Amino acid sequence: MATKTQFRLKGKSRDSYMELVLNFPLASIKSDEHLAEAQRVMDGLLARGTLDEGEETYLDALSDLAGSYEDEHHAIELASDADMLRHLMEAKGVSQMQLSHETGLAKSTISEVLAGKKTFSRQMIRKLADYFHVDVGVLAANI
Repeated sequence: MATKTQFRLKGKSRDSYMELVLNFPLASIKSDEHLAEAQRVMDGLLARGTLDEGEETYLDALSDLAGSYEDEHHAIELASDADMLRHLMEAKGVSQMQLSHETGLAKSTISEVLAGKKTFSRQMIRKLADYFHVDVGVLAANI
């Protein structure tokens, strides 16, 4: 049974989309070489600046295919709480003592997190997110 879709490209947008599909078909990415070629195509589109609807639609679909392959074959591990805190402290240029003083967190707690002996508590996440001006989700990724 055929289904009727509400989404249709027309005119120039349809032509640009079809030209891109003919040059680099939208299909599941199966290898790193295929991924590299997909990246080259995406980079070329992004370098154009303004894209028409057909080009945008194609770029979105190809990006999704590349992302799916990368998620499966090149997953990036989440940063540990220690690594995240170390990075935020370095970026802001603060010491453990300064962080303790300005957040009210015990220096020993900060030291334990940096040593990998302790993970962030919910209370720490809130205080650190406010202090470093980051979303709590950045710090709560390992919970």
